[in-house]
Amino acid sequence: MNGRTEASTPGHPRDPAGPAGARPAPAREGQRSAAGAWPLLSGLGPLGALPTAPRLGRAFAVLVLGGWGLGGMTEAAELIVSEMASNVVRAAANPDGSLVYDAHGRLPVLWLRLLSDLRQTRIEVWDNLPAGRGVPAARRPGPEEESGRGLELVAAISQRWGWEPVPGRQAKCVWALLTVQ
Repeated sequence: MNGRTEASTPGHPRDPAGPAGARPAPAREGQRSAAGAWPLLSGLGPLGALPTAPRLGRAFAVLVLGGWGLGGMTEAAELIVSEMASNVVRAAANPDGSLVYDAHGRLPVLWLRLLSDLRQTRIEVWDNLPAGRGVPAARRPGPEEESGRGLELVAAISQRWGWEPVPGRQAKCVWALLTVQ
């Protein structure tokens, strides 16, 4: 995933590779199953799970959606990208803010994918965090808490959202679906 925008020709789906060549999980209810069903596909990453990643993801989403003629959905897409990427960044750090590295000394990474058929747009954030560190779950923060509302926001502005493990990889994909208006 190198930041290029690709269009697939019907019957000739592009490789929807995400982390290390992984393919998205099989489609569930209401989801598309292959890049061929999403004629517009663009990806960014890998990005280190650092505090700069959400900002890069937002800028990427604005540029890609504008190029696809979907500039009217950039505000919602920016919020979704920001929340989902920020969750990865938060999960990739210890409570004291120090970074978490894997057994090989590598920082967790994330990928961003945008897919659209000009009627719907799917936003995906992939990461390679261990399941114990990064499984998304909406929660009910107390009124004094400063964080914890991101997935509620994603649910409120998207048609639907979810997550799934990436088959054959230590990775997951968190996604949200927006209807083009």
